[in-house]
Amino acid sequence: MAKSGKLSRPEPRSSKSSAHTRQALVRAAIETLKTDGFARTSARVIACRAGSNQSLIFYHFGSVANLLLAALDEVSADRLERYSATAAQIGSLSQLVDVAEVIFREDLDEGHAAVLAELVSGAASVPGFGTEVAARLRSWTQFAQDAVEKAADSSVLGLSLPSADVAYSLVALYLGLEMLSHLDGDRDRAFALFHRAKQLAALAEVLGFSSPAKEASP
Repeated sequence: MAKSGKLSRPEPRSSKSSAHTRQALVRAAIETLKTDGFARTSARVIACRAGSNQSLIFYHFGSVANLLLAALDEVSADRLERYSATAAQIGSLSQLVDVAEVIFREDLDEGHAAVLAELVSGAASVPGFGTEVAARLRSWTQFAQDAVEKAADSSVLGLSLPSADVAYSLVALYLGLEMLSHLDGDRDRAFALFHRAKQLAALAEVLGFSSPAKEASP
Protein backbone atom coordinates (compact mmCIF):
# COMPACT_ATOMS: atom_id res chain seq x y z
CA MET A 1 0.00 0.00 0.00
CA ALA A 2 1.11 3.57 -0.65
CA LYS A 3 0.55 4.44 2.99
CA SER A 4 3.42 2.22 4.14
CA GLY A 5 6.69 3.87 5.07
CA LYS A 6 7.50 7.10 6.86
CA LEU A 7 8.44 10.50 5.56
CA SER A 8 12.13 11.24 5.77
CA ARG A 9 14.85 13.13 3.98
CA PRO A 10 17.02 10.56 2.21
CA GLU A 11 20.47 11.56 1.06
CA PRO A 12 20.67 12.05 -2.74
CA ARG A 13 22.67 9.49 -4.72
CA SER A 14 24.93 11.24 -7.18
CA SER A 15 26.23 8.60 -9.63
CA LYS A 16 24.93 8.50 -13.19
CA SER A 17 23.54 5.01 -12.63
CA SER A 18 21.78 6.12 -9.44
CA ALA A 19 20.29 9.14 -11.20
CA HIS A 20 18.93 6.89 -13.94
CA THR A 21 17.41 4.51 -11.39
CA ARG A 22 15.84 7.36 -9.41
CA GLN A 23 14.31 8.81 -12.55
CA ALA A 24 12.97 5.42 -13.62
CA LEU A 25 11.34 4.95 -10.21
CA VAL A 26 9.83 8.44 -10.26
CA ARG A 27 8.38 7.90 -13.73
CA ALA A 28 7.04 4.50 -12.67
CA ALA A 29 5.42 6.05 -9.60
CA ILE A 30 3.75 8.67 -11.80
CA GLU A 31 2.38 6.06 -14.18
CA THR A 32 1.21 3.88 -11.29
CA LEU A 33 -0.71 6.76 -9.72
CA LYS A 34 -2.30 7.52 -13.09
CA THR A 35 -3.38 3.99 -13.85
CA ASP A 36 -3.83 2.28 -10.47
CA GLY A 37 -4.60 5.13 -8.06
CA PHE A 38 -3.12 5.92 -4.66
CA ALA A 39 -4.68 2.97 -2.81
CA ARG A 40 -3.09 0.41 -5.14
CA THR A 41 0.29 2.11 -5.45
CA SER A 42 2.87 -0.03 -3.66
CA ALA A 43 6.62 -0.57 -3.70
CA ARG A 44 6.11 -3.84 -5.52
CA VAL A 45 3.95 -2.36 -8.27
CA ILE A 46 6.23 0.64 -8.79
CA ALA A 47 9.39 -1.46 -8.84
CA CYS A 48 7.86 -3.90 -11.30
CA ARG A 49 6.87 -1.07 -13.63
CA ALA A 50 10.35 0.44 -13.38
CA GLY A 51 12.07 -2.90 -13.91
CA SER A 52 13.85 -2.48 -10.57
CA ASN A 53 14.12 -4.18 -7.20
CA GLN A 54 11.81 -2.94 -4.43
CA SER A 55 14.80 -2.33 -2.16
CA LEU A 56 16.02 0.41 -4.51
CA ILE A 57 12.97 2.50 -3.61
CA PHE A 58 14.01 2.55 0.04
CA TYR A 59 17.69 2.96 -0.85
CA HIS A 60 17.06 6.06 -2.95
CA PHE A 61 13.98 7.58 -1.30
CA GLY A 62 13.71 6.07 2.18
CA SER A 63 10.02 5.21 1.76
CA VAL A 64 7.23 4.90 -0.78
CA ALA A 65 5.77 8.14 0.59
CA ASN A 66 8.96 10.03 -0.24
CA LEU A 67 8.97 8.53 -3.73
CA LEU A 68 5.40 9.70 -4.29
CA LEU A 69 6.37 13.22 -3.21
CA ALA A 70 9.26 13.10 -5.68
CA ALA A 71 6.74 12.06 -8.34
CA LEU A 72 4.55 15.03 -7.46
CA ASP A 73 7.60 17.33 -7.65
CA GLU A 74 8.34 15.98 -11.13
CA VAL A 75 4.79 16.50 -12.37
CA SER A 76 4.53 19.94 -10.77
CA ALA A 77 7.78 21.19 -12.31
CA ASP A 78 6.80 19.90 -15.74
CA ARG A 79 3.25 21.24 -15.65
CA LEU A 80 4.13 24.64 -14.20
CA GLU A 81 6.70 25.11 -16.96
CA ARG A 82 4.01 24.24 -19.50
CA TYR A 83 1.45 26.45 -17.77
CA SER A 84 3.82 29.41 -17.65
CA ALA A 85 4.48 29.20 -21.38
CA THR A 86 0.75 29.05 -22.09
CA ALA A 87 -0.11 31.79 -19.60
CA ALA A 88 2.18 34.20 -21.43
CA GLN A 89 -0.66 34.50 -23.98
CA ILE A 90 -3.15 35.78 -21.39
CA GLY A 91 -4.30 39.37 -21.85
CA SER A 92 -7.96 39.24 -20.88
CA LEU A 93 -10.51 37.31 -18.87
CA SER A 94 -11.66 35.46 -21.98
CA GLN A 95 -8.11 34.40 -22.75
CA LEU A 96 -7.69 33.26 -19.15
CA VAL A 97 -10.68 30.94 -19.52
CA ASP A 98 -9.41 29.69 -22.88
CA VAL A 99 -5.99 28.88 -21.43
CA ALA A 100 -7.56 27.19 -18.40
CA GLU A 101 -9.66 24.97 -20.68
CA VAL A 102 -6.66 24.02 -22.82
CA ILE A 103 -4.64 23.12 -19.71
CA PHE A 104 -7.50 21.16 -18.17
CA ARG A 105 -8.15 19.16 -21.33
CA GLU A 106 -4.46 18.41 -21.77
CA ASP A 107 -4.06 17.33 -18.16
CA LEU A 108 -7.11 15.07 -18.38
CA ASP A 109 -5.91 13.48 -21.62
CA GLU A 110 -2.39 12.87 -20.33
CA GLY A 111 -3.32 12.00 -16.74
CA HIS A 112 -1.27 14.74 -15.08
CA ALA A 113 -4.19 16.01 -13.01
CA ALA A 114 -4.87 12.47 -11.82
CA VAL A 115 -1.47 12.33 -10.07
CA LEU A 116 -2.22 15.40 -7.98
CA ALA A 117 -5.81 14.37 -7.34
CA GLU A 118 -4.78 10.89 -6.20
CA LEU A 119 -2.15 12.26 -3.81
CA VAL A 120 -4.57 14.83 -2.39
CA SER A 121 -7.26 12.18 -1.87
CA GLY A 122 -4.81 9.80 -0.18
CA ALA A 123 -2.91 12.36 1.86
CA ALA A 124 -4.82 11.71 5.09
CA SER A 125 -3.69 8.09 5.25
CA VAL A 126 0.02 8.85 5.82
CA PRO A 127 1.11 10.92 8.85
CA GLY A 128 2.66 14.18 7.69
CA PHE A 129 1.94 13.47 4.02
CA GLY A 130 -0.90 15.97 3.73
CA THR A 131 1.34 18.79 4.93
CA GLU A 132 3.93 17.96 2.29
CA VAL A 133 1.34 17.79 -0.50
CA ALA A 134 -0.21 21.07 0.63
CA ALA A 135 3.19 22.75 0.55
CA ARG A 136 3.62 21.68 -3.06
CA LEU A 137 0.18 23.00 -3.95
CA ARG A 138 1.27 26.53 -3.07
CA SER A 139 3.17 26.87 -6.33
CA TRP A 140 0.01 25.93 -8.24
CA THR A 141 -2.02 28.49 -6.28
CA GLN A 142 0.61 31.17 -6.83
CA PHE A 143 0.59 30.48 -10.56
CA ALA A 144 -3.21 30.79 -10.61
CA GLN A 145 -3.02 34.05 -8.66
CA ASP A 146 -0.48 35.53 -11.08
CA ALA A 147 -2.66 34.54 -14.04
CA VAL A 148 -5.78 36.05 -12.46
CA GLU A 149 -4.00 39.32 -11.71
CA LYS A 150 -2.70 39.48 -15.26
CA ALA A 151 -6.11 38.87 -16.80
CA ALA A 152 -8.31 41.01 -14.56
CA ASP A 153 -7.80 44.60 -13.52
CA SER A 154 -8.13 45.84 -9.96
CA SER A 155 -11.74 46.96 -10.52
CA VAL A 156 -12.86 43.40 -11.25
CA LEU A 157 -10.98 41.95 -8.28
CA GLY A 158 -12.08 44.79 -6.03
CA LEU A 159 -15.73 44.13 -6.80
CA SER A 160 -15.47 40.42 -6.12
CA LEU A 161 -12.66 38.73 -4.18
CA PRO A 162 -8.95 39.19 -3.51
CA SER A 163 -6.85 37.50 -6.20
CA ALA A 164 -5.44 35.03 -3.63
CA ASP A 165 -8.96 33.82 -2.81
CA VAL A 166 -9.87 33.57 -6.49
CA ALA A 167 -6.70 31.55 -7.14
CA TYR A 168 -7.43 29.20 -4.24
CA SER A 169 -10.95 28.64 -5.57
CA LEU A 170 -9.63 27.92 -9.07
CA VAL A 171 -7.19 25.28 -7.84
CA ALA A 172 -9.94 23.69 -5.73
CA LEU A 173 -12.28 23.74 -8.74
CA TYR A 174 -9.60 22.25 -10.97
CA LEU A 175 -9.03 19.34 -8.57
CA GLY A 176 -12.74 18.81 -8.03
CA LEU A 177 -13.52 18.75 -11.74
CA GLU A 178 -10.73 16.25 -12.36
CA MET A 179 -11.95 13.96 -9.60
CA LEU A 180 -15.57 14.08 -10.74
CA SER A 181 -14.65 13.64 -14.42
CA HIS A 182 -12.58 10.60 -13.51
CA LEU A 183 -15.25 9.23 -11.19
CA ASP A 184 -18.22 9.30 -13.56
CA GLY A 185 -16.31 9.31 -16.85
CA ASP A 186 -18.26 12.36 -18.04
CA ARG A 187 -16.14 15.30 -19.22
CA ASP A 188 -19.00 17.15 -20.89
CA ARG A 189 -20.25 18.77 -17.68
CA ALA A 190 -16.77 20.07 -16.86
CA PHE A 191 -16.32 21.60 -20.29
CA ALA A 192 -19.83 23.05 -20.11
CA LEU A 193 -18.60 25.05 -17.12
CA PHE A 194 -15.76 26.44 -19.20
CA HIS A 195 -18.31 27.45 -21.84
CA ARG A 196 -20.35 29.31 -19.22
CA ALA A 197 -17.21 30.94 -17.87
CA LYS A 198 -16.36 32.19 -21.35
CA GLN A 199 -19.79 33.77 -21.62
CA LEU A 200 -19.37 35.51 -18.27
CA ALA A 201 -15.87 36.69 -19.19
CA ALA A 202 -17.14 38.11 -22.48
CA LEU A 203 -19.93 39.91 -20.63
CA ALA A 204 -17.46 41.39 -18.14
CA GLU A 205 -15.32 42.69 -20.99
CA VAL A 206 -18.36 44.23 -22.73
CA LEU A 207 -19.18 45.99 -19.47
CA GLY A 208 -15.71 47.50 -19.44
CA PHE A 209 -13.79 45.25 -17.07
CA SER A 210 -10.74 45.06 -19.30
CA SER A 211 -7.30 43.75 -18.48
CA PRO A 212 -4.36 46.00 -17.57
CA ALA A 213 -2.73 45.09 -20.86
CA LYS A 214 -5.70 46.38 -22.79
CA GLU A 215 -5.91 49.58 -20.79
CA ALA A 216 -2.27 50.30 -21.51
CA SER A 217 -2.74 49.87 -25.26
CA PRO A 218 -3.02 53.07 -27.35
